[in-house]
Amino acid sequence: MKKIIIIIIGILLAFSVFYFLNNFKFNVKTNQPPLVKPRPEQTAYNFLLLGYGGGAHEGTYLTDTIMVVHLDTKTKKVTLFSIPRDLWIKIPTKSGADFHTKINAVYRLENRFEGDLSPEDYPDLKQVSTKTIISQVSGLPIDGYISVNFEGFTKAIDILGGIDVEVKQSFIDPEYPIEGQEKELCDKDTEELFKKAEPFITPGFNPDERNQQFKENPKLEEFVKNASSSPELAFPCRYEKLEFKKGLNHMDGETALKFARSRHSADDGGDFNRALRQQQVIENIKDKVISLGFIPKIIPLMDEFKKDVKTDIGLDIIKKFIGEADNVDEYKITTFVLTDQNVLENAISDDKQYILIPREGMDNWSGIQKTIKQFP
Repeated sequence: MKKIIIIIIGILLAFSVFYFLNNFKFNVKTNQPPLVKPRPEQTAYNFLLLGYGGGAHEGTYLTDTIMVVHLDTKTKKVTLFSIPRDLWIKIPTKSGADFHTKINAVYRLENRFEGDLSPEDYPDLKQVSTKTIISQVSGLPIDGYISVNFEGFTKAIDILGGIDVEVKQSFIDPEYPIEGQEKELCDKDTEELFKKAEPFITPGFNPDERNQQFKENPKLEEFVKNASSSPELAFPCRYEKLEFKKGLNHMDGETALKFARSRHSADDGGDFNRALRQQQVIENIKDKVISLGFIPKIIPLMDEFKKDVKTDIGLDIIKKFIGEADNVDEYKITTFVLTDQNVLENAISDDKQYILIPREGMDNWSGIQKTIKQFP
């Protein structure tokens, strides 16, 4: 059965096709950037894949997934580079002030979610785009991007009928956040403890008063401790417990999203392990055989996808990859995660945030770029 590359060896091109089918069918007018076209005789491409929460909360545009897909149609090779969300980067500002932030906030800034920034820290949006920043870090020219929110990701996998994922090791995550429950106080007892504890979990508390309160109320001391180190114990209604068994697991969209986002497991936690799982999910989607019958399934849902997906990848590029359909099995995939075990090191910012910086020093991307260039 003939395969269609509706993906750039992953979900990248899938969402491009969703986007363009949507526009063709419904003639939707958007404010998207000018569409990117292939350069003459171009065979190597770099695409940026962003996964973000969506919704209508403060973290709407914070990116959980930042991945560069390098694809060469001549050598039939694909490399997936995962960039951790805590990477500390410099952002040009309107005032010229020196402003740094975590890389997962760039897309948020690009979408003009200025939040509580002071006026001198407002980004110069004529110079700032996620594509530009990622290009500066990686040394790769970014040909186009796809951003997908969690709802779009879930829908796509469900339309595919789910995916089969080989979980490499069993793990439990006791602290997976439940959407919409971020500020819930759970019950009356918790609410009462929170009111008493709030003065002691915010800056500037009086240590003598705190110690006296703790002496009189041991439950309060335990609550304050949990609120800072084990929030799933202090606010159990905000989290659910995830468990994945080693071996082949068939996952629907919601389960695949949880598998790709989980980062609080003692056995397979942290952003670096999460990045590896995200790459694995993309490879599993690639392995899903998509028949010609897939197109009729997706067309009725195009109007839904338009709010979940943004892209600047042009139709010419999509046509080129659809033309590669018969060669999909020839492609070799390599994955690489930027971590503190290869090109990064752990650090603390001036405002006491945990961050990652290049081993060569803050804002020095030469080592990262040299490492990336070593991949074919």
